[in-house]
Amino acid sequence: MRDVINKYLIPTKFKLTAKEKSIMIIIIILLIVGIIEGWKKNIDIIEVNAQYEEYQKELQEAIIREQEEKERKRREKLPELTQEGIENVNHIYSSDTKRAFLTFDDGPSSNTQPILDILKEKGIKATFFVLGSNVEKAPETVKRIYNEGHFIANHGYSHVYTSIYQSPQTVLDEYNRCNQLVRDAIGEQEYNSHLFRFPGGFVGGQYAEIKNQAKDLLLQNNIVHVDWNALNGDSETKEPTVDFELQRIADTTCDKQSVVILMHDAEAKKVTVEALPNIIDYLKGQGYEFKNFYELIK
Repeated sequence: MRDVINKYLIPTKFKLTAKEKSIMIIIIILLIVGIIEGWKKNIDIIEVNAQYEEYQKELQEAIIREQEEKERKRREKLPELTQEGIENVNHIYSSDTKRAFLTFDDGPSSNTQPILDILKEKGIKATFFVLGSNVEKAPETVKRIYNEGHFIANHGYSHVYTSIYQSPQTVLDEYNRCNQLVRDAIGEQEYNSHLFRFPGGFVGGQYAEIKNQAKDLLLQNNIVHVDWNALNGDSETKEPTVDFELQRIADTTCDKQSVVILMHDAEAKKVTVEALPNIIDYLKGQGYEFKNFYELIK
């Protein structure tokens, strides 16, 4: 090394002492080491950048997967009426197995929250035919119904027969008004239950002809309707008791495989709240499996 320095780096007229040559060698070595270390650092930086880019890629993929899963769950809660769904509703009272659809009309009210508590405790999903006029008063309850996986169906806006049954169009108008209020309450503008229950029921009465015409108009707008074939009798008398409601359930479900049970969660139906745990236990004891309309309207 010293010979190289003497020959190539140091002019002949500048002769270095041994000490100076040693210093020069050390400086050159340090320069070489510095170059090597810098090269290593550049490699490390490249590796870190590559790792960071990979992390960013994985993070972005995780965010996309999370968004897709969130969207999937959102879509699952949006009823979609297919021909299969129409057939399911049309044949709801026929089943090879015993099944029970718990339905509540005329809410929400102060009774809806304790009903939801009972359903949650029992692990049961029900169907609520809400009134638009009550949705306006208790949107937070409607939101809870939706968030807890129950089916929100449509019972019109007013429940005033002279208003709703003026014409087939007024029936549809009440449906649409209620539907929009439900959308606003749950924060989901794509929601449409596609399911209507005529106030007072579909069959008979002085408005039978209007109802028949409205049924066709509703179907033209992808809306089906359903009544009931069993009930707890909470609208049959002004002061029902728990025992009375339980007996009406027993009487009206007897020998039926598939039952759609009419109950009410209106403000005056406190006894229904009290009777509900017994009603559920009775139906379980009779071998019924609980269903809601998400399983029919897909």
